[in-house]
Amino acid sequence: MDITSQTIAPGARIVVRDAEWLVRRVDRTSTGRQALSVIGISELVRDKDAVFLEELEQPIKVLKPEETTLVADESPSYRTSLLYMESLLRRKPPTDDLIYTGHKAAMDSVDYQFDPAIQALDQPRQRILIADAVGLGKTLEAGILVSELIRRGKGKRILVVALKSMLTQFQKEFWSRFTIPLVRLDSIGIQRIRSRIPTNHNPFYYYDRAIISIDTLKQDSEYRNYLENAWWDIIVIDEAQNVAERGSSSSLRAKLASLLSKRSDTLIMLSATPHDGRAKSFASLMNMLDPTAIADPESYTRDESKGLFIRRFKKDIRNQVQDAFREREINSKRTSATPIEEEAFSALVNTQFTRLDTKRTGAILFKTTLQKALFSSPAACLESISNRIRKLEKTGEPGWKNDINSLEVLRQKVSVITTDNFSKYQRLLRLIRDKQNFGWSGKDTKDRLVIFTERIDTLKFLVENLTKDLNLKPHQVAILHGSMSDINQQQIVEDFGREEAKVRLLIASDVASEGINLHYLCHRMIHFDIPWSLMVFNQRNGRIDRYGQKESPRIFYLITESSNAKISGDTRILELLIKKDEQAVKNIGDPASFMHVYDIDEEEKITARAIEEEMTAEDFEDEQESKPIEFDPLEILLGHDPPPIGERAHEKTGTLPTLFRNNYGYLKTALDHLNPSDRMQYRAIPDEKRIDLTIPPDLKQRYRFFPREALPENDELVLIEDPDRVQTEIAECRKQEKAWPRISYLWPLSPILDWVNDRLMAAFGRHEAPVIPLQGKLEPGETIFILSGLIPNQKGHPLVHEWFGTRFRNGHFEGIRSLPELLEHTELGRRVFPNRAEGINTEELKELLPEAVNRGRDHMLRLRNSFDSKITTRLLEYLDELDSLKERRLFNLELKFENSRLSDKIIESRKQTEQREIKKIFSEYYQWIEETMKTEKQAWIQVIAVLTGTNM
Repeated sequence: MDITSQTIAPGARIVVRDAEWLVRRVDRTSTGRQALSVIGISELVRDKDAVFLEELEQPIKVLKPEETTLVADESPSYRTSLLYMESLLRRKPPTDDLIYTGHKAAMDSVDYQFDPAIQALDQPRQRILIADAVGLGKTLEAGILVSELIRRGKGKRILVVALKSMLTQFQKEFWSRFTIPLVRLDSIGIQRIRSRIPTNHNPFYYYDRAIISIDTLKQDSEYRNYLENAWWDIIVIDEAQNVAERGSSSSLRAKLASLLSKRSDTLIMLSATPHDGRAKSFASLMNMLDPTAIADPESYTRDESKGLFIRRFKKDIRNQVQDAFREREINSKRTSATPIEEEAFSALVNTQFTRLDTKRTGAILFKTTLQKALFSSPAACLESISNRIRKLEKTGEPGWKNDINSLEVLRQKVSVITTDNFSKYQRLLRLIRDKQNFGWSGKDTKDRLVIFTERIDTLKFLVENLTKDLNLKPHQVAILHGSMSDINQQQIVEDFGREEAKVRLLIASDVASEGINLHYLCHRMIHFDIPWSLMVFNQRNGRIDRYGQKESPRIFYLITESSNAKISGDTRILELLIKKDEQAVKNIGDPASFMHVYDIDEEEKITARAIEEEMTAEDFEDEQESKPIEFDPLEILLGHDPPPIGERAHEKTGTLPTLFRNNYGYLKTALDHLNPSDRMQYRAIPDEKRIDLTIPPDLKQRYRFFPREALPENDELVLIEDPDRVQTEIAECRKQEKAWPRISYLWPLSPILDWVNDRLMAAFGRHEAPVIPLQGKLEPGETIFILSGLIPNQKGHPLVHEWFGTRFRNGHFEGIRSLPELLEHTELGRRVFPNRAEGINTEELKELLPEAVNRGRDHMLRLRNSFDSKITTRLLEYLDELDSLKERRLFNLELKFENSRLSDKIIESRKQTEQREIKKIFSEYYQWIEETMKTEKQAWIQVIAVLTGTNM
């Protein structure tokens, strides 16, 4: 049958080039015809992937279910039939909104973690901002949702965009816990691809699942063209606050993210700080998720972003994770400034510039910058002074002479602060050496320490001196800062969490404060300098105070007390920030709510202004708490309703039918079945639900497109179904030289089971279905045709997909039974039916086959009508909402130019340009809804098997 007049759906079997293929995906080409992504079933093309273009591959034959050949299964206990049916059953995508897979991942599941997936699956498109607070497990929440989409056939191509320091961590979490293989496209990964493909080929098509840094994308102008010509099923953007629009113009990061948002049906954003206090900034993220959502980015309501985000704090879910979050211990360690430091403080306070700072050229006065540097370390202050002197001297202008002299005087005062009379450093040494109260020696492989500083020069100072003064070896001290390469950053983070690594102390700048996990072997953190932004407090502390921390996080702040009134007053402002952070963690959950700007740079400017105006801590606090709030993102994000905390997790969790007791049993039976011909080497350990498998050549070919670290040593796979054992291995692997788990999780999304499914689907010949006599469970003359019915949308994606049985008795149709009812009634897969290899009269069964298929089609059309009646109301609501949003957009466009001073001609030109863009956005969304939510009229039927109660 030629398919030029109809849509073909995933799951259909077709014959092209005299080979049989299974359709896995259907896309539309630019001509409106079909592009069929397939995998080979017949012998010569087995396991081969291909894409057939309808206009180039005629004829394409779709195999008619009425013409299915019915064959007897001669294997013991009908093993071949059961494996064949199970391989098809595992390919059947759920079409409802229940959680079927994510709750089985190798993780300690907590109810609240399923809310993002529940919320996203309830939407027509799975596009969501997961904005939970620092440390609540956003990566795991994303993994749950991605797992569900993969199970639904919507996750073949995945792109994750993350910070360069996060690539390995994110990649390893997705592989270890969800067996989702993301190939790391760091600088080495990109070079590797480019060496393998022609120069004009798109590197983003080489791997189906990849992870890359937004800064890597930003550095190469070629990537924009590649991105515009690549499409993914799922895109995940981690630390999404970095791609929000800020100010009047978009950053390159924001432009790239906006481009990516148009290249995938599913978009998942992750951010603990998803706003900067500006309506437009947060709206930019919402409009990346749904370009039709917010009509006026400067003024909108919660309803306009409803369903697009989810946000919880520790206080919301604390009762669910009492053992996963430890009570934070805060310590402020004070020390008195030495006389030499007091002289430097006084010199700084008394410094008067003739030209510097007379006109404010930046948000922070240079004198304030010097004070902030001196609060960090003399080394940082000296570097700032020297850089500015060099800059002024280069001008050659005599007018700068007085300011240069003032800086020279200050440099002289600061330069005499040695290590011995640098009070904060000496206090740091006393703190670390206090074995009784601090308890860190640097000898325990399971006990590590992290010190944060804002300034690179302070970082270098600490590395040089702490290595010597704490009797540490150079390899025991690691540094992490933004100037390091992506490879080095990832390796440092990896080593810090790996027990066998030699590093004991990590000294980091704030590049390490976003996203990365430092809590595996570390529960102590020292702030060598106090941040001027509460958001930095939150990010830094969240590295060790996060989900899964086994010890009480101990956080230390070093405070230098000066007798200088100005310096003392400014220090109290910084101490106020410490207090506000602690209060926020206990009471509010978001320390950024103190200043209400939700942006690190803006918070630092506010702190700097308070210091420059010589405000008291009390006045500073009063000012912040009394100032009017023009835009409150918390109100937008949270509203007055309590956030979801997993109340629906259990009712939204379902189970899928299976013919095998567990994944181990299925894989073991499959390998036993395949082994006589393939001679695979494997060992099964039933008590552990474990299989050790030497990777066969065709499976190893698939590993070429996995992370290199996922390929086990000596090609020996260790597969275990127990998620607790896998979690133990994840923890244990941090002790080893190889930080990736040696064990692979055996669960429904395992690539090994995916490989087995493909192999088993060829258990019977082209267009064949097995006949299975079930003596004792079906009556003589009783026949059940097990059919798979599918109703696709216009894209070929399944909207209704069901397995069921058409039941006949003595040749007369008696009704339809669902698959769960059939399995319950026949005990197929639960009971062993001996195969007596008696002859089966398939001719009588073939006579019933056309009616069985027609009855199946009628059943599926009834399901289609029921689905349409339910979806029509929802569809009309979406269309009405879109119409309303479109009108609001166009109305706001008129207001935008109402008071413009531009000429009428320019106004009209710009207005028409924006009108076209608005109409394009809505037109594309109307088309997407049309293609995605409307069912095709024809049901696709596949004959899976025939059950009989007698040898006919």
